[in-house]
Amino acid sequence: MEKQRVAIVTGASRGIGAAMAQRLAQDGFAVVVNYARGREEAEQVVAAIEAQGGHAVAVQADIGETSGAATLFDTAEQAFGGVDVLVNNAGTMKLGALADVADADFDRQVALNLGGVFRGMREAARRLRDGGRIISFSSSVVGLYQPGYGVYAATKAAVEAMTHILAKELGPRGITVNAVAPGPVETRFFLEGKSDEQVRAIKAMNPLKRLGQPEDIAGVVAFLASPEGGWVNGQVIRANGGVI
Repeated sequence: MEKQRVAIVTGASRGIGAAMAQRLAQDGFAVVVNYARGREEAEQVVAAIEAQGGHAVAVQADIGETSGAATLFDTAEQAFGGVDVLVNNAGTMKLGALADVADADFDRQVALNLGGVFRGMREAARRLRDGGRIISFSSSVVGLYQPGYGVYAATKAAVEAMTHILAKELGPRGITVNAVAPGPVETRFFLEGKSDEQVRAIKAMNPLKRLGQPEDIAGVVAFLASPEGGWVNGQVIRANGGVI
C-alpha cells in the first residue's frame, strides 16, 4: 500500500490557504491546517476535508514566533508519520509610505513574512522526507514596485532569494523549492479597506479583467506539489493573470 503523502499549509484557516488545504486533500494528501487565531474557521476547513473522505488536523501556531514551525512538524509527524510538502502561506501586510512605517509594523511583517518562512524552510530542510516539496509565497508586488508596499515587498523579495538558494541546497535529496507570487486575489484579506471603485480599477488593470480566485492559486500549488511538477525547481511563478 502506498504511503499517504502529508502536507503542512500555514495560514490555512481561510482565503488562499483554505483553498490550498482543500485542494491538496482532494489530491490525496493528509493536511495539517495551521491557524494563528481563526480556530473555528480552521476547524471548518478540516470538517470540509473530512466530509470528502480526507484526513486533516487543525493546529494552532503563530508562524511569527520561533517555535511555530517546529510545532507544525511535530504535530504532523505524530498524527501522520512525516511530512512531504510544506506550503509557507501565512503572512501579513501593513501598507504605508516608508517614511510613515512604524517600527512595530515593520517588525511584525519581517517576523512573519520573512522570519516565519525562514524557520519553515529550515525545519523542512531538516525534517522533510526525500523527494518532498517546499512551496513558499511571494507576491507580484515584488515586480510592480507600487508606493506603499515597500516593507511588504522587501520581505517577499527575501523569500524569493531564499527559495533560489535552498533549491540548490536541497536538490541532491530530490526536494524541490519554489515560490508562487500571486497578483490580486479576491479574498477578505485583499478586499479589506478597498472601495468598489478601487476594486474595479484593479480588475481593469488585468488583461483578463478580473481578480484571481483562491482556487486559481491552489491549482498552481497543487501542480508544484504533484509528481508532474517535479522538474520545476528554484522558480518563482507569477500567478497573476498577466498583470506583470
